[in-house]
Amino acid sequence: MARSRRPLIAGNWKMNGLTADALALAGAVAEGVKQAGWTDRELLVCPPSTLVMAIAKAVKGSGLLVGGQNCHAAASGAHTGDIAAEMLRDAGASHVIVGHSERRTDCGETDAVVRAKAEAAWRAGLLPVVCIGESLAEREAGRTLSVLETQLKGSIPAGSTASRLVVAYEPVWAIGTGKTPTTAEVAAAHAHIRRVLGGLIADANAVRLLYGGSVKGGNAAELLAAGDVDGALVGGASLKADEFLAIAKAA
Repeated sequence: MARSRRPLIAGNWKMNGLTADALALAGAVAEGVKQAGWTDRELLVCPPSTLVMAIAKAVKGSGLLVGGQNCHAAASGAHTGDIAAEMLRDAGASHVIVGHSERRTDCGETDAVVRAKAEAAWRAGLLPVVCIGESLAEREAGRTLSVLETQLKGSIPAGSTASRLVVAYEPVWAIGTGKTPTTAEVAAAHAHIRRVLGGLIADANAVRLLYGGSVKGGNAAELLAAGDVDGALVGGASLKADEFLAIAKAA
């Protein structure tokens, strides 16, 4: 990993967390961040939208960042059940995940929809974490690199720079399954993403690329040491403070 790219360890809590337990979890992570005194890495938690404001208030000043898991492309309007990027910002968020495979699969989000959401994040002053990744069928068909290239080119807004963008590579078949690609496969995918970004962004070498997909304390050091990996987007393991902090230490 280039020294100029500060590692980012992001926790995607998905649809998990009621107030008391969520505040306890966030508090434990924030305390770990404070005790470690990290200045060479960033930690981010992305709770359900119902908890963003409470957690942002609870961890303020600790160094722990808070983000949303999704946003709508519009700033306001007749979009029942959705949340605007401006609302997340107002609640205390600094980041937002867009284009997670579960959104792409469950909600039919296209690359164009993901791109519009990333642009909405910019509009609201949020940093988008744009997710891409191939399915098992695409992987078995030998299409991993072409799928990643298509998703990148379709999902990354024009005008992107390293300071305005984080990209997360999550092989869909590895999310929550306990399966992970080999370190060499992770490095190859990230190197390809970096090359594709080179044709889209002037400072592509400074863009942080996260790996996601069954990242745990036990495999984090190996995965984070792979070429062009600048951090992790963590799912289930981010719901346990000690496990999440162990991943952060591995960075």
